Amino acid sequence: MKIGFLITARLKSTRLPMKIIKELNGKTVIDHIIQRAKQIKNIDEVILCTSSNPQDKPLIDTSKKNNIKYFLGDEDDVLKRLNDAASLHKLDCFLGITADNPLFSIHHSNIISNKMKSTDYDFIKIKGLPLGAATYGMNVKALKTICKVKNIVDTEIWGAFIDRPGLFSVLTIESEPEYNRPGYRLTLDYPQDYDLLNHLYSNINYNKTLPLIKAIKYLDNNPNIAKINTKCIQLRLDEKTIEKIDINFKENKEKILEIKKEFYGK
Repeated sequence: MKIGFLITARLKSTRLPMKIIKELNGKTVIDHIIQRAKQIKNIDEVILCTSSNPQDKPLIDTSKKNNIKYFLGDEDDVLKRLNDAASLHKLDCFLGITADNPLFSIHHSNIISNKMKSTDYDFIKIKGLPLGAATYGMNVKALKTICKVKNIVDTEIWGAFIDRPGLFSVLTIESEPEYNRPGYRLTLDYPQDYDLLNHLYSNINYNKTLPLIKAIKYLDNNPNIAKINTKCIQLRLDEKTIEKIDINFKENKEKILEIKKEFYGK
């Protein structure tokens, strides 16, 4: 079984321009993410999945500098980009994260990679971690199935496509009490998010990689810092799009099951 770690990354952000090449304690956000990805066990390839848009060229340079693979795919259809990257590199399954989450949990990523190596779940997710701290695991066969039936091109937010226990085998892992802080926001989308993350990286002592648990304990002990970005609104799918996805899956359930037989061989 070949397992990858896919990082989806673009430089098109408008709320916080060029956010993933901003620095946190002397290293860019994307460099921090790549460094964390390299520490996860059972990973055969770390691949930065970006686009051929000239704006994203710095990310190709970042990949080369960090000695990881890169893939140039669809600008807007993130699921297609992931599927094409996974197919090109002949992955059976992969862990993934978007490039605006520089404090994702290495510990929980190892839990996911171990599960993926020993089980055949289509989708594995972690519940209860701070926003931006959870990676996910995905079976490439499930992704191929979704890409063949979906009727939406802009799939930047794609959870509704695969988090469907009636069609795919989904495993939800509860985070341990010391990690369970869903109210904390550790993603990067607004200037306030950067202020909080920059504060953590500048004020917590760590060696090579800042452990998530240290960041959580710091926020527990410094509630005023945790409040820096509490007013930031997380982007979510609108109800109309969710309804469109639901209708497509409901109307094509039998077709989806047939496609699954094609990819799963059963």
